Amino acid sequence: MNKSIQAHQLNPYAIQLCTLGRWIAQRQWSPIGSGLFSIRTSEHSALFTDTSKDKNELSPADLVCFDLANPHQPDTVTAVHQFLYQLNPENKVILQTQELQATVFSRLIKADQHLFVGYEMQHQVAIDPAQRSCCPLVILEPQATELILQDLKQRFHREALPYAFLIRGHGLYVWGYSVDSAKRHLEAWQFLIACELERIKASCHFNS
Repeated sequence: MNKSIQAHQLNPYAIQLCTLGRWIAQRQWSPIGSGLFSIRTSEHSALFTDTSKDKNELSPADLVCFDLANPHQPDTVTAVHQFLYQLNPENKVILQTQELQATVFSRLIKADQHLFVGYEMQHQVAIDPAQRSCCPLVILEPQATELILQDLKQRFHREALPYAFLIRGHGLYVWGYSVDSAKRHLEAWQFLIACELERIKASCHFNS
């Protein structure tokens, strides 16, 4: 057996990421093998899922080791993961999903962010007390990688993002300081987005 494959199979980080990836896929949040999940294994390295692999069938042997300090022309999604790891050494797990409701929501909302107000679930993702009552979800435009990263740098400089943002039509990004916190943030944001879509739908119905 290839030594690198064997190492992944025995790596507890790899096992945790695969388990989380299968949990996400079972909820149909990464259809047709879409999405990219990663877990930091050291200061400058992380394991990434294979974007072409069905996330329902993930195993440690499917993961790719990525050098965060020396990337080789990464695609946009990988570059965003790298940016988030470099932004905060405490970021441990990053998840990019392409779930139906989050994708529709990103296309429906025309502003560059949406404010969530009045949901108890906001407490699960709030960075500060103010976000418990008014929680922003940033929505970035799909564009060249360097422009997306530049926009992200400006956003993080201005405010603390509550563990998530959307790229319009391209998916939801969430992160956490552990596997459990990343999972909790993803589930909370999926719930919040679903609630807000239902609220918008009901509002349109009553106003028609």
